[in-house]
Amino acid sequence: MGRRNDPNPFDEGEPEINPFSNDTAAAGSKSRIPKVVASTLGFGQKNDANVDIPLDTMNDPRKKEKELATWESDLNRREREIKRREDAVARAGVPVDDKNWPPCFPIIHHDIANEIPVPAQRLQYLAFASWLGILLCLVFNVIAITVCWIRGGGVKIFFLAIIYALLGCPLSYVLWYRPLYRAMRTDSALKFSWFFMFYLLHIAFCIFAAIAPPIIFHGKSLTGILAAIDVFSDHVLVGIFYLIGFALFCLESLLSLWVLQKIYFYFRGHK
Repeated sequence: MGRRNDPNPFDEGEPEINPFSNDTAAAGSKSRIPKVVASTLGFGQKNDANVDIPLDTMNDPRKKEKELATWESDLNRREREIKRREDAVARAGVPVDDKNWPPCFPIIHHDIANEIPVPAQRLQYLAFASWLGILLCLVFNVIAITVCWIRGGGVKIFFLAIIYALLGCPLSYVLWYRPLYRAMRTDSALKFSWFFMFYLLHIAFCIFAAIAPPIIFHGKSLTGILAAIDVFSDHVLVGIFYLIGFALFCLESLLSLWVLQKIYFYFRGHK
């Protein structure tokens, strides 16, 4: 009778487990731990564990590429807008004064061959030579006065020569050469009148400098004939510099008178 209840040693079935037994619970927990760990870690499972990776690191190259494309399209749009405005200005006949002279260091706009009418180009070149002439006279005047100052002529005449050069070079361009350039280009009677008024003052200054009367600091701040005679007796070298400056101012005066006459006749005949 007792043997009927004994388990068959050759039975391959699982033994009955008492749910209320501590040993059974421990055995069940041990048997379930590998499954839980496997499902948690995702080893060999279809639904592996999800790993949180920042999307910024994944999309950063695409974001930069998109920003570059946007910047390039904006730059192209601005270039088209600038080109459209330039074409509109060109069609309207409004000149664009870009600085192109001198070529080594552009500070002014100057293009006689392309902007001045052919009949007036020769006169404009003469006026340009006159403007370069007054620049040469003022620069050489500073050199001659510097030599006189070194020889004991005083520092006041040197500062006056510097002031003449610093004021005369830009003012001659602004007051009479640029108005003449624009008058020739646009055929403006107002700009011609502006040129004539200030060009007469330019000629008066050249004649005054060529004479150099003893009005301001005995006239030695300008290399005129009277100043040359005054300094020649003391220093021959200084006198030679003054005579060269006197010749330059005389040539500038004669050239300016000729330019004034030519432009006046052109203005009268053109009108």
